[in-house]
Amino acid sequence: MDYMNAFWVGGLICALVQILMEKTKMMPGRIMVLLVCSGAVLGAVGLYEPFQEYAGAGASVPLLGFGNVLWKGIKEAVDSDGFLGIFKGGFTASAVGISAAMIFAYLASLIFQPKMKK
Repeated sequence: MDYMNAFWVGGLICALVQILMEKTKMMPGRIMVLLVCSGAVLGAVGLYEPFQEYAGAGASVPLLGFGNVLWKGIKEAVDSDGFLGIFKGGFTASAVGISAAMIFAYLASLIFQPKMKK
């Protein structure tokens, strides 16, 4: 049942974002920022943790989950380091995910030999 919950919640998030992209004039970059900020705000008010427990990877993998990871990292760093935690907490919490994305993107570029658009 965990797989089903992850599938339908992740699919619903993606479908809502697709509708937002097609029915509004918002650029994809702004939609991505909206998702990350929404995840951070939902994490700050305490709504994202129960949602993530229910949906698992369906809630943690999309950009909403990235915003929540940033929020949790900043909160933990502020609790332990004070004011300077605001600046380093998000980097510390998201470093592994960002590094993995860069490594896999590089490997994909080696395998598929991308070309510049003309």
